[in-house]
Amino acid sequence: MDVGEALRKAISRFMGQASHDKEALEELIRDIQRALLSADVNVELVMELSENIRRKAAESRPPPGVSRRDHIFKILYEELVRLLGGVQPPYKPRGKPHVLVTVGIQGSGKTTSVAKLSYYLVKHGYKVGVVCADTYRPAALIQLQQLLQDKGIPVYGEEDSSDSTSIARRGIENLKSKGLDIIIVDTAGRHKDQDSLMREMEEILKTLSPDEVVLVLDATIGQRARSQAEAFNRVAKIGWVMLTKMDTSARAGGALSAVAATGAPIRFIGTGEHLEDIETFSADRYLARLLGMPDLAGLVERVKLAEVRISEDAAEKMMSGRFTLPDMINQLKEVAKMGPLDRLFSMLPLPKVKSIDVEELEEQVKRWEAVVNSMTPEERRDPTIIDSSRARRIARGAGVAERDVKQLIKRYNETRRLMKTLKRSAGRMPRDLLLGLGRKEFERDTLKG
Repeated sequence: MDVGEALRKAISRFMGQASHDKEALEELIRDIQRALLSADVNVELVMELSENIRRKAAESRPPPGVSRRDHIFKILYEELVRLLGGVQPPYKPRGKPHVLVTVGIQGSGKTTSVAKLSYYLVKHGYKVGVVCADTYRPAALIQLQQLLQDKGIPVYGEEDSSDSTSIARRGIENLKSKGLDIIIVDTAGRHKDQDSLMREMEEILKTLSPDEVVLVLDATIGQRARSQAEAFNRVAKIGWVMLTKMDTSARAGGALSAVAATGAPIRFIGTGEHLEDIETFSADRYLARLLGMPDLAGLVERVKLAEVRISEDAAEKMMSGRFTLPDMINQLKEVAKMGPLDRLFSMLPLPKVKSIDVEELEEQVKRWEAVVNSMTPEERRDPTIIDSSRARRIARGAGVAERDVKQLIKRYNETRRLMKTLKRSAGRMPRDLLLGLGRKEFERDTLKG
């Protein structure tokens, strides 16, 4: 069982408890501990997380309308995010040219990571150049040239020189003349116990005075990532970390939490062998994926920004499928405050909703509201009584086509079925997070539907 599945089972077991007292909390904590330890997370960090959950659950009271169960889930979620390094803002290099020097251990995939990072930054609108200052591995320059020559990214290197500091200095001067935004210097891989190489790295950094030092670490080393990060940080202040081999490492949790414990933010992760296999990293989104959530953190943030307020009663009606037509229209209007619906729906595990033409839907909501306002109170409560004669009358009163009335009733019935399916499959999860939890059972039922 992988760590994501173990965490999901632990949470589901807790949510299904009849009581969420201290005993249930301790059982949840034990399950979380086993899941994290199996993922190679440091014992001390696991114990610290456990104590934080206990303390916060004991000291804080749930806000009005929030159950103890949901409150504890929120505490757990926030502590797991903190364990994995917290939420990072988007990466934005400052200054021109912005000079990055990459350092790391031999075999960590540093040179490939330099190529990936360069390509990623170019795809995001930056002009990037690379200096190969690795004189210990002759193939490093060739590797960079082969990876980047077709991407329009200049690579500077000197095949006949062994002075890495001079190569780096001349390379930066050469690339500065090209008007680049970012210059990345690839240095030789080294180990924290190799004194001569660490001194050489110190000399390079002292000479270049780069804007940032980037540490590239292999996620498969697990907890040892902490000692490596701390050793490099003693020689040069590490600006941020990139973790490689995140696609194959069962010890990723150990590496992530170990690096986070040093205080160095993880900005990027390598997720494969290809140049495109690089992702920005933020602990909330990583955890959302681990727990089977599409982009819960992004959705929650948009809800906060829009200050959407959904009452306890309205939430219960929507989740149970007992809502009326006016209820649905009101919730759609609240949702629209969060911005373009296509961006919102992309965060949700709702395959059928994703297929909706969202621009048409936004316009349709306005017509639907007019349709509902044209109905009698009885028709609003029970749309099943609306026949062709009633539909024509409602359409005339709303100033819309008859098909708009029929489309609204169809969408209403589909939404009620969808919500009932969602609740049936994920009913043990917190109500306010229900839309964010992509459960396999739900996906299977919905896709069949």
